[in-house]
Amino acid sequence: MIAVWKSLRPKQWTKNLCIFAGLIFAQQITNVPFILRTVWAFVIFCLLSGSVYLINDISDREKDRQHPLKSHRPIASGALSVTHAVIVVFLLVTLSLVCAWFLDIPFFIIASAYLFLHIAYSLHIKNVVILDVLTVACGFILRVVAGAVVINVEISSWLLVCTVFLALFLSLCKRRYELIVIERNHQEHRSTMDEYSTILLDQMISIVTAATVVAYALYTMSHETIEKVGTRDLIYTIPFVLYGIFRYLYLVYQKDGGGRPENILVSDMPLIVNIFLWILSIGVILYVR
Repeated sequence: MIAVWKSLRPKQWTKNLCIFAGLIFAQQITNVPFILRTVWAFVIFCLLSGSVYLINDISDREKDRQHPLKSHRPIASGALSVTHAVIVVFLLVTLSLVCAWFLDIPFFIIASAYLFLHIAYSLHIKNVVILDVLTVACGFILRVVAGAVVINVEISSWLLVCTVFLALFLSLCKRRYELIVIERNHQEHRSTMDEYSTILLDQMISIVTAATVVAYALYTMSHETIEKVGTRDLIYTIPFVLYGIFRYLYLVYQKDGGGRPENILVSDMPLIVNIFLWILSIGVILYVR
């Protein structure tokens, strides 16, 4: 059970918090039935993402055994057999999809799309240059859309655009970190990394960094957003977004971070404080007026 739990990578489940975006920005955070439905959606996506990680570890077990760090993963190390891993995947996928079906049929469709997209990513797309990071971004979009669909609220197209660019930003920073590690240690290698260079990734990161800030600024100032939330004050949250991105870039370029975004987001104190202040400001603007 410990080996199964490690293979599900619960630290990665923080990515599924995107599901709560629809609840927060639709100003339904005090709606108890909506909260319960969103929590169930979050749990289902955690089960699905855990299943995908297991599938990834099964397909990459031979490569992982040659990796200095990944060789310690339960399947690669032999702590969890492939047979048991397949059984766990079958049980988790069945349970999560059945729960998704009873929760909401449109949500079930999105959850299924998320599952098949990430299975395709684990088995092939992760080795296709550019499509690999775009697929990761699509996964975040599906999370946000799922969170809106499950409570039947409309989500801003600008918010989806922001999600895409932010996901691309994090993914490209991670690719840059992986490329630098490869240059230092040739044991850590993924075939698609041969197609990347630090110059190419730096250019991509520059583009999506600017696009993320501009998209978020336009989201806060758009007539659609102002009419929906009933205030123009979201514009005052832009400094938190700017600081968060600049701080992350500092960690990537000056501290060789970016390899595990989920760790940075919960370990870097300035970034944690900034995220807390951003959430607090959003809460005050949307709910205390």
